[in-house]
Amino acid sequence: MSETPAYRVAPGADISDDATIGDGSSVWHLAQVREGARLGTDCVIGRGAYIGSGVQMGKGCKVQNYALVYEPAKLADGVFVGPAAVFTNDHFPRAVNPDLTPKSASDWEPVGVTCETGASIGARAVCVAPVTIGAWAMVAAGATVVKDVPPHALVAGVPARRLGWVGRSGEKLIPSSDGTDAWICPTTGEWYIHDDSTGGLLLASSPLADAPRPATLTDPDGQDGLPA
Repeated sequence: MSETPAYRVAPGADISDDATIGDGSSVWHLAQVREGARLGTDCVIGRGAYIGSGVQMGKGCKVQNYALVYEPAKLADGVFVGPAAVFTNDHFPRAVNPDLTPKSASDWEPVGVTCETGASIGARAVCVAPVTIGAWAMVAAGATVVKDVPPHALVAGVPARRLGWVGRSGEKLIPSSDGTDAWICPTTGEWYIHDDSTGGLLLASSPLADAPRPATLTDPDGQDGLPA
């Protein structure tokens, strides 16, 4: 049986022996994946990116060049983290204690950023833990996120504020013209409605999922092998 891993590691990448990398994933030059990190299948870790100890990533995630994902971040399936984005992990960052002695790992409690399915974080954005980025939400480049982002929200600015809504394709949604408070993706035709439980949007209908199905053929006399 071959000992060759089913994932790609570029020269110069630093992967802990205690990390788990899913099949089909790629870790590029100078990236570091720390001990206890778990990456799902088909993930891409860009050049110089950092994945902290114990960080959890689902399948199909993409962490672009020089992004810093500090523990204990959790990324669900299909999360995108843009170049040089940062996930923080400390409420009160200090290098030293009040008596100027160096802080150790036991002197602070790490807090993490959670990204739900399909969420996207733009280049150089900063997510200040603890925050949750909702499913399919989009954080604009250069934004600073200091509070939770609801599903499908488009946020930008410092601090980040909602500017609109986006669909699963990433396109900005437009209001429906039927007098309801629904939103429509101009690219896919998907419809979204407000979800009171999350404060975001929820997929209401998809042209593919909700397309009419052909009726079942019937044969009244059963002569052609069809149900009578």
